[in-house]
Amino acid sequence: MSNHHKINYIEIPARDLTATKSFFSAVFDWQFIDYGPEYCSIQNAHLDGGFYLSDKVATVENGSVLVVLFSDNLEQSMLHITEHGGAVIRPIFEFPGGQRFHFTDPNGNEFAVWKTS
Repeated sequence: MSNHHKINYIEIPARDLTATKSFFSAVFDWQFIDYGPEYCSIQNAHLDGGFYLSDKVATVENGSVLVVLFSDNLEQSMLHITEHGGAVIRPIFEFPGGQRFHFTDPNGNEFAVWKTS
């Protein structure tokens, strides 16, 4: 299968790269490669991407794209997120095909986690 015109990489703002790496390493087992003090790439997240130093945040309310992660256990994922400094901003709800919740990371960026029905 060709990668031509496929989504290949995402970049997400982060106010604090150290807190970002700590949170996503602890909660989702992601690793990072630093490219200077203002950028780190994401490893082990299925889709490649990175975080860049910025005072902006990515939220649905601001019109941002929503990055959605998959989980086998939503309740366990929610607990792990809150234990490591994230905040659930929309509790688990049903949608066609499954359930999901939304959370913010320690920077205030909004993400969602879903599972199949």
